[in-house]
Amino acid sequence: MKQQLQPIDACRLDLFTVEEELREKYDMRIVARILRVREEYNWFLSNPDAKDRQFVETVMSRHGINKTQAYSDLAIIKALLPMMSQASRDFHRYRYNEMILETFQMAKKRKDTKTMEKAASSYAKYNRVDLEDEQAVPYDMIVVQPFTATDDPSVLGIKPLPRLQERIQQLLHKYSAENMDIEDVEYEEADLEFNNLFPEDKNGEPTEEDIL
Repeated sequence: MKQQLQPIDACRLDLFTVEEELREKYDMRIVARILRVREEYNWFLSNPDAKDRQFVETVMSRHGINKTQAYSDLAIIKALLPMMSQASRDFHRYRYNEMILETFQMAKKRKDTKTMEKAASSYAKYNRVDLEDEQAVPYDMIVVQPFTATDDPSVLGIKPLPRLQERIQQLLHKYSAENMDIEDVEYEEADLEFNNLFPEDKNGEPTEEDIL
């Protein structure tokens, strides 16, 4: 089943994915949008000083879209700008693979087996197809370390104090006897007599004497 994503999410995930894989993953409407944004991104790189208006006019002319669609594409590109530094590397990987495959196909038409072999070897080496896939970490087989709580400092190489517990009890008894007992009292509402402290005039406002 083809994935149903918003254009910006699809571009974020697959802006530089090869077209064949895009067709397998998305419906043609999304594929066309990704390919269009990819081409617009290349124009964006080639014209870093261009104004938004220039971008919109250019893509409207190149792709025959209306102004709303052009600004929508511009919004996607600007939203993806933080990832563009990494995306640029991904794009160059995509372009390299594309050129190698194109070279292979041209050599195949000419029956140039030597060039075909070089292109295939370069493709395999670049994409590291000769290496085994990384194995997932078997989290279910990771053994939890058997930590045990202790108050014995000797496990850290520290010599314990002699008769420590006895000394603790002595200090507790000494300082408990020196402190006065705490008396609990119940909470009482404060009676501040606001009417007497802040008398009001007939209009409910503080009197002049109260203010002064």
